[in-house]
Amino acid sequence: MVDLVQVRRSARLALVLGTVATVVGLSKAHAVQHGYDYTQSFRFAWSLAYVGLLLVAAYGAGLPEMARTRRSVIGATVASTLAASLGVSVLQLIAGAALLPRFVIFGTPAVLVPLYLLCAALATDGRQRAAQKDRLVLVASGHEAFELSDALDQDPERPAVLAAVLHPAEAAASHGVPKSRPLVDAAQRTHATAIVLDRTAQADDSIVAQAALLHESGVRVRTLSLCYDEWLGKLPLSELERISLMFDIGELHRARYGRLKRIVDVCTGAAGTLAFALAIPLVLAGNRFGNRGPLFYRQARVGKNGKVFQIWKFRTMCPDGRVSEWTADHDPRVTPFGLWLRRTHLDELPQALNILRGDLSIVGPRPEQARYVEELAEKIPFYSLRHLVRPGLTGWAQVKYPYGASEADALEKLQYEFYYLRHQGLALDARILVRTLRQVIGRNGR
Repeated sequence: MVDLVQVRRSARLALVLGTVATVVGLSKAHAVQHGYDYTQSFRFAWSLAYVGLLLVAAYGAGLPEMARTRRSVIGATVASTLAASLGVSVLQLIAGAALLPRFVIFGTPAVLVPLYLLCAALATDGRQRAAQKDRLVLVASGHEAFELSDALDQDPERPAVLAAVLHPAEAAASHGVPKSRPLVDAAQRTHATAIVLDRTAQADDSIVAQAALLHESGVRVRTLSLCYDEWLGKLPLSELERISLMFDIGELHRARYGRLKRIVDVCTGAAGTLAFALAIPLVLAGNRFGNRGPLFYRQARVGKNGKVFQIWKFRTMCPDGRVSEWTADHDPRVTPFGLWLRRTHLDELPQALNILRGDLSIVGPRPEQARYVEELAEKIPFYSLRHLVRPGLTGWAQVKYPYGASEADALEKLQYEFYYLRHQGLALDARILVRTLRQVIGRNGR
């Protein structure tokens, strides 16, 4: 059976190494032809910058593994290579100098288009062959089967299918029936690779005994909570209250992580403040034509330890727009220029000030309005746990779940936020930032 993770890694590595080899190889060939030392010239650094631009463009276009159809693969490949080439060309016009030879700038896409297509084909073929790799047999009562099946069809962290569902009463061994092993039989019949047990199933000794036999034969055994964690990147709603105290939180229990994260926040916030200052003239000009009214928008949000702070944004709605409602996608209150600000995420730039002040972090649960926090806290006893850490400009729920515009969406996002609290660390923060970058470049972010 194909290892999907290894196939994707191989495709990504081939894309990166191929990009480096192409740009460096063409640059070296040009240097030999024109009699200069490539590594000692200023063009060496610019060729590496060109490599970086190509890789960022390819990543933003979803290469190599995210494009799913032949047309989308071709479009993403051509668009990413041409965008990088045009980017370098614009830089040369601004600088007024030939930073890289035309032979390198325009020869690179000609070589990389077929290479990127090959890498995308490798990743896509691996995904198709490995799509059925994990076959889960769920032993649960209630609505868990429907919820798990639906979640696996949406955006799983690892591909899997629900091969069979058994009620705990069906999976338990029948008393008085020799060698009764319904769970084992179901797992063998469906070629299961993992067994998932809810709390009721875990309390049945006969089911646990059968799970032990399957475990000995190489079938993995997971609780419902671990299944959601491993395959879906969130925690099940039915388990949130039960496990809310059963894991460490990075900012609370690992002091070194908290300090390192704050250092990263301050450095990033300082850079963001500079970008914010440079964007003000642009936003002022845009507001004059398509977003008349105040430049900024402030709103009270709940931060770490329940402290209320004022979050800053460039205004994107009509000045008299009601702010007491859940903000919806395609909200009619958003002005034409405000819509552009949202799509480019420039409206978020003023939050660099919140980051410097310590109200926000780069990564964390997104802060909500105080009135919604009060409503949700009354309905969900463990909701306030999300306020034990500093809220973020972006977060795991933002990269995993589409735009939330209701209490039901807030509850769904909470499952991803608990996953973040459970795994909070620099590695997950970096993973979220990379996914956010991809969404921003692809204009899919929220």
